[in-house]
Amino acid sequence: MKQVPIKLGPLALLLAVISICLTTLAILTFTTARADLRLAVKYAETVRIRYALEQQGQEFLQTLSGTDPADYGLMDWERDRDGVYWTEFEQDGATLRIGFRPDHDTGYTLLSWRQEKGWVEDDSIGTLWNGGF
Repeated sequence: MKQVPIKLGPLALLLAVISICLTTLAILTFTTARADLRLAVKYAETVRIRYALEQQGQEFLQTLSGTDPADYGLMDWERDRDGVYWTEFEQDGATLRIGFRPDHDTGYTLLSWRQEKGWVEDDSIGTLWNGGF
């Protein structure tokens, strides 16, 4: 019997291309999953801070509802020229600013409830083109 030679050249090339593609996809999957995890942790921390500030604000409003509006001037709240009192709560760089006005019927009228977080520019990547000429 005569033995027929088996040509493995095209098959080996196909297997090499498939293995390179699978390796590339595995690396992309891993880096994407790691980036998603990092973003989820950052988002969870942001939500935790927001809810902690909301809780402090709600506790403040509960305390405020039991306070006589005539005593507002005795508190250490900031007051503007329109008669609006302001107080702030801060946690981990985020701030909750509450504005309210005395009301003799209900105790207070809530005018503003704003959460803010300061932004700091990240200049660790050096000087980039700012778009101008």
